[in-house]
Amino acid sequence: MPRSCITLTHLIRLALPALLLAACTVPREPLAVAEVTVPSLGLGAEPAPAIADGWWQALGDPQLDRLMTDALAGNPTLAAAMARLREAGSFLASAEADRRPQLTGEASVQAQRLSDAYIIPPPYGGSVRGIGQAQLNLSWDLDFWGRQAAAVSQAHATAAAAALDVDAARLALAGSVAQTYVELARAEQRLATAKAELEQREQALALVRLRVRGQLDGEREARGAEILQAQARQALALATAQREALVHACALLAGRGGDYYATLQPTRLAPGSSLPLPATLPADLLARRPDIVAAQARIDSAMAGREVARTAFYPDIDLMGLAGLQAIGLDRFISSDAATYGVGAAVHLPIFDGGQLRAAYAGASARADAAIADYNQAVLGAVRETADALSRVDSAAASLEAQRQATAASAGIRRIEDARLAAGLGSRLELIAAELQLLAAQQASADLEADQAIARIRLLLAVGGGFDPTHATPVTDTRPSP
Repeated sequence: MPRSCITLTHLIRLALPALLLAACTVPREPLAVAEVTVPSLGLGAEPAPAIADGWWQALGDPQLDRLMTDALAGNPTLAAAMARLREAGSFLASAEADRRPQLTGEASVQAQRLSDAYIIPPPYGGSVRGIGQAQLNLSWDLDFWGRQAAAVSQAHATAAAAALDVDAARLALAGSVAQTYVELARAEQRLATAKAELEQREQALALVRLRVRGQLDGEREARGAEILQAQARQALALATAQREALVHACALLAGRGGDYYATLQPTRLAPGSSLPLPATLPADLLARRPDIVAAQARIDSAMAGREVARTAFYPDIDLMGLAGLQAIGLDRFISSDAATYGVGAAVHLPIFDGGQLRAAYAGASARADAAIADYNQAVLGAVRETADALSRVDSAAASLEAQRQATAASAGIRRIEDARLAAGLGSRLELIAAELQLLAAQQASADLEADQAIARIRLLLAVGGGFDPTHATPVTDTRPSP
């Protein structure tokens, strides 16, 4: 009995009509919007200075280091980004698995009355027989047109974007923790100032009451002093609430609850003058920001997705094989006569689908255009964010320098009033007024120091923080170990 085998010639003869049909249906690729080019962004000629991964340590507070460690380990937002990365890794593993041969097995045993009016003649036809079957099925998509390869590229780019999203979330979280901690230090300074101001207002009220009893002042002056003392108490209550709210915010960022509040001690920040900051827009801005690199990865994913949609117009060619046992009559199931096997090929080509493939391809092309537009927007936003941050750093430095001069002048007035009181030329109330003026000036300086620290942190974040594209978060591999 002659044997038949499948050769390359058979496959070509099988696929040629399908290829001719596919050539008539594959659409032309639509044009995509152009990407932003670096020369059009006004970037500087020099790269930004290297920034260490633990850049917040320059702020000099060990408690901030502990808070940052807790946040990076327990923040729910970062945990969600990690979960999305694992999900993307599973899609990548699935896409890679589709490129490999698939082997399945099946077995069945049943009692069946065989029809005597069908293909099986008597004595089997018309009788009840036991039928057994056990079979291994092998299939392999040859992927001639690269559809599965494009699907793997799409999944890999999507997973890379998810990994970069983790880096972006980690950077944003570190920035939020650092800025919140600076705000906590500001709130502590305001609380200390409010306590000192209340003390001075209480002393002033006591002095005014003495002057009223001595008929040196009237009730009008006493009521005015009482109003100022009440306002100082109100400011103290507000400052206390602000500090407590920021303590709660720090615990939230750390992914902790109320038991974390008591663990936060007074801050000991040294403003981050040692943070490595650029003076102009760095030349390597686009490569330093994980969100920009992630946007580029999403372009790659969308372009690969468009290729998947384009190759869907071409035929699928699968190699198939089977081997197993089949028998009518279970007593013959385990015998050489029951052996069965086969090999073959199959071609699948969509001929009429009501426009479904064209719609899918148009949608994939639109997603690619949208990804490029999103990238352009992200790039322009990054340039603006960095330029704004540079301006804020310069403005904060100038404002702080002017305020320090004003604070020094207020301290000079305080010393003069102290000397006048000691010489019997001034009054205690005048000294208190000078003390209150100095407290206000010192608080203004502290506020501007906090503004400067936050401006520096935001500039550091705008240029990518400690993100290093050569040491980015790896794509999670969810495939089981062999």
